[in-house]
Formats: sequence, C-alpha cells, structure tokens
Amino acid sequence: MIKTTHVGSLPRGPELVPLLLARDKGEAYDEAEFDTLVQAAVDQAVKDQVDAGVSVVSDGELGKVGYSTYIIERLSGFGGHSPRKPALDLAAVPELSKKLAHIMGAQEFTRASAIDKVELVNLQPLHDDIRRFKSAMEKHGQGVEGFLNSASPGLITAFQPNQFYPTHEAYLADLADAMRPEYEAIVDAGFQLQLDCPDLAMSRHTGYQDMDEAEFLKTITANVEALNAATANIAPEKLRMHVCWGNYEGPHDFDIPLEKIIDVVLSARPATILFEAANPRHEHEWVVWKAADTTGKILAPGFIDSCSNYIETAELIAQRIERFAAFVGKDRVVASSDCGFGTFAGYGKIDPAVAWKKLKALREGADIADNRIG
Repeated sequence: MIKTTHVGSLPRGPELVPLLLARDKGEAYDEAEFDTLVQAAVDQAVKDQVDAGVSVVSDGELGKVGYSTYIIERLSGFGGHSPRKPALDLAAVPELSKKLAHIMGAQEFTRASAIDKVELVNLQPLHDDIRRFKSAMEKHGQGVEGFLNSASPGLITAFQPNQFYPTHEAYLADLADAMRPEYEAIVDAGFQLQLDCPDLAMSRHTGYQDMDEAEFLKTITANVEALNAATANIAPEKLRMHVCWGNYEGPHDFDIPLEKIIDVVLSARPATILFEAANPRHEHEWVVWKAADTTGKILAPGFIDSCSNYIETAELIAQRIERFAAFVGKDRVVASSDCGFGTFAGYGKIDPAVAWKKLKALREGADIADNRIG
C-alpha cells in the first residue's frame, strides 16, 4: 500500500490560539486549561487523520505557537523582537501583501534574535508534546505510524537572526548541541523525527535574502552539516526532512530553482524527503528528481496544495503519484502535502474542514495509483 502523510502542522482551533499567543509572549495563562485543551485537540487531530486514511500521522503541532519559533521557550540565549523582512516576491506587490494578511491573519508570534550563548534549558514542553501524542495514539492511532516535528538548526538561524556569535557556523554548532536532546527524545519515544528545513529553499528570498547565491549555497551547506551532526546518533530511516519555498499564495517568482539546491538537500541524512510538488511553481520539478541520484531516499512529494482550498481530485493525485513511482518505484513514494495546514497559531488560509477533505482525497488517490501500478 502506498503510504500517505502530511508535513505536520494542522489548524489550531480558536480556543487554542489565545493561549498559545499568551504563552509565546510570556503573559499569564492557565497551564492546566492549556494542557487539557491541547490534549483534547491532539486526540481529535489523530482521530481525524486516521479517519481520513493518513498512514503516518502527527500531533498537528497543536501545542506550539509555530513550527519555527517555539524553541525560544526551550533554549536560552534569545531575546527581543526582530521585524520580519518582506519576502522578495511580496515586496514588489504591497497591495497583494495586504490582501494576503487580511485572508490569512497576522503573524503575531515573537521573532527573537540570538543575543547570548544558546543552550538547552527546558525540555519539559517536548515531554508534554510526547505525552499528549502518545495518549492520543493509544486512543485513536492503532495501526498507523507517528511523527513529531522539530526545527532544524538552519531553520532556527533563518527565523532567529544571529546578533551574538562571531560566525554563522559558531551559531549552528551551539544550536546542534542544544537541539540534539530534542531530536533523540522524539525517536526514543518511538516516533519518527521530522526536521523542518525551509531554510534550504524559502530562506533564499526571506531570512537570507541579503546574501548572493554563492553565499546562500555555502550557508545552507553548513546548515545541513549541522543537521547531520545533531542527528548522528539516529538512524536515517527514522528521520524525515521537509523542504519548501514558503507556505503562502504569493508570486514565488524569486524561488530558487530546485536544481540549484538539490545536491545540498540530498546530502542530508534523513531517508525521507518531503517537498513541494503540487503548486504551479514547483510541480514541473519532478524532472529534477528524476535526474538526481536519490539512492537510499524515500520521496514524499506534495500531491495536495496547502495554499488553496481547492480539493484535488483523487484521479489527479493518482496521476501525480504515478509520475514519481515510474522512476523510483511505488515503494519509495509516500504521498504527502506541499506544506503544513497551520504553520502558525492564528495564521493560515486553509479551512480546517477542507484540510480533512484534502487528506481523504490523498488516500483515495494513493489507492487508485496503488491498484493501477500493481
């Protein structure tokens, strides 16, 4: 059977968003209420994923304010708030930026910078994530696999700029040491670890936009080396990594082409690679994957778009799966989504009901492709 999965984040309900934002800002909130609400949300999310036919499910990152900035409650050395640079493609179309903000909501989370030595100080939030996910899997996840997301060292540098370390590499070295216990704890708990790595693509036109291309490629090579060092004690088959160009409906005409970064991507240790393959800026890049040496890798292309409320037909999804299966075999294809459905609390375009319908269509398409390929 062709497996299905998704990138990890799911829409957070309106009851969770205020608590997540209060926690992120260091404001008072009811911890017991928070835990109860998150547990209930994770329980429901696992059940809904299983009901939609998802083979490899997550906790939806429902206990985090966002996939990239949650680390400031776990690591020391961060402070302040850094204004977000507009993505290069959106900077040229300010009216579109306003429309998107109106539709998707505001990104209200804290964007701290590294202002001191980064060290692990509090792993309890991760233990809480693991406890809640284990509980939900025991209730609703029998017969499916589970994964939990973590920010890669490089992703952290792209969202939490360096204002302390003498070099990017020095910052990465401390991040690798600080994040290693989180990575290993997830795998020790019996789950797959997904490293989120949009720094390898999206950051070319966002967090790293001031670099020229050569400097960017040097930087992301260092990011992958840090990721590899931080996961050295984990078998590659227990690792997934996600690469994307940004989960927003913009022009994306500044996206760096896959062919320029694919060698760096493939040098990372994770056996499974999740990447965009459904949206119109990157669907054509299946030919790049076909030409690359992907020996030892499992490809998890996005066959459903995470920026549009269109629900892809099962037949379209099957055709997209068959395209990849034709050159790597169906045993090395996992059907996924382009990106997460709820990357940050209170921010996102996809209606939750539509997300579940998309995931159900993904299962139906995988079944069609499975039967046709044989």
